[in-house]
Amino acid sequence: MTTAAPEIEQQDSTSPRTVLLASLIGTTIEWYDFFLFATAAGIVFPRLFYGDGDPTVATLLSFATFAIGFVARPIGGLIFGHIGDRVGRRETLIVTMALTGIATAAIGFLPSYAAIGVVAPILLVVLRVVQGIAIGGEWGGAVLMAVEYAPDGKRGLYGATPQIGLGLGLALGTGVFALLGLVMDDAAFLSWGWRVAFIASLVLVAVGLVVRLAVMETPAFRRLQAAAEVSRVPAVDVLRDPPSRRNLGWTLLARWAEGASFNTWGVFVLTYTVATLKMPRTEVLVAVTVAAVVSALVVPLAGAWGDRIGRGRVFAAGCVVLVVGVFPAFALLGTGSIVAVTAVLVVMLGLSYGLCSGAESTLFAEVFPTRTRYTGMSLAFQGGGIYASGLTPLILTSLLAAGGGTPWLAAGYLALAGVVSTVAALRARPLETL
Repeated sequence: MTTAAPEIEQQDSTSPRTVLLASLIGTTIEWYDFFLFATAAGIVFPRLFYGDGDPTVATLLSFATFAIGFVARPIGGLIFGHIGDRVGRRETLIVTMALTGIATAAIGFLPSYAAIGVVAPILLVVLRVVQGIAIGGEWGGAVLMAVEYAPDGKRGLYGATPQIGLGLGLALGTGVFALLGLVMDDAAFLSWGWRVAFIASLVLVAVGLVVRLAVMETPAFRRLQAAAEVSRVPAVDVLRDPPSRRNLGWTLLARWAEGASFNTWGVFVLTYTVATLKMPRTEVLVAVTVAAVVSALVVPLAGAWGDRIGRGRVFAAGCVVLVVGVFPAFALLGTGSIVAVTAVLVVMLGLSYGLCSGAESTLFAEVFPTRTRYTGMSLAFQGGGIYASGLTPLILTSLLAAGGGTPWLAAGYLALAGVVSTVAALRARPLETL
């Protein structure tokens, strides 16, 4: 093992810049695909794929389809986490990117409910499941590609780089929809305009694959292979090892506030402001896009800050902003002012979520050993995504209805998530030096 490590380092011709670019481009494309669906779930799919019945029921069904993707993600995390811990990070990431792009483009070609009836939503669900499985394997590998190449003292910054892709992917998804809404009328947008955004994914994926093919396997995994220490069944090893099992529990709880926050201010807010508050769709899409760009700027700063004071503390700071700001945020949304909405989204999506997201990737990587890291962090991120992310629009829509249209029950739910996640982030402990 001592002689293999230097050879591994010498054979590696991949530059850190190429690694970071591959991670960033890859996650941007993957999250563009995933959150393009989220945006469409709020403003397109209820009208095209779920009949002409009650609009509230159609919206709930659409969000249920959105949530199915998050249920599928832990399956993808198990499948591709296993492959990533057994075969390698690089090959796994190439497969996940191609799979997501194909599923997203296929959604753009789906006939509507009016054309083929109930088959339309069934096919939409199937493609959403494929998307979810692929994304379930993407995130952990993209983060590890950056973190396991990172020099000492910069792992937080490197680990945060793929997370920028979430903000950029959301900005691209909502930005494209906003642009299409500006250049065409509602009839054209609902007929074929929204489809352009989905089909364009094929071009983005082709670019991403070219970049990822230029990156070698990570040094950490190659050292593991050289030492013949690759885990045979990573998921079992995670659950058998008490420290890993404990950290899995803490990271699952930490995920609650981060996932709920993103899907409140990036997804649910579209339906709440447009359908409930009757605000112009394009204006809200632009506000979300602005906040997403702010988030993309905050994420690397949070990662670098985590290198100085610890990932858990930075993550907790983002949760505290959510807890303190959520009630005033909903009060400001209720004014119906686009200026107020933009300010709320900049603080809650840009700052609060940006702090959590920027610290999260390296925090989750540090608390699992190399031989089970891909699987462990994928289970934490994707498993937590079921309740923390996928169910959030459904939960908030239900709480809004239960509160007679007032948002205070929904705000209380988010505040609770912030408190629990603050404690969990501070309790997770690193197991191994990366």
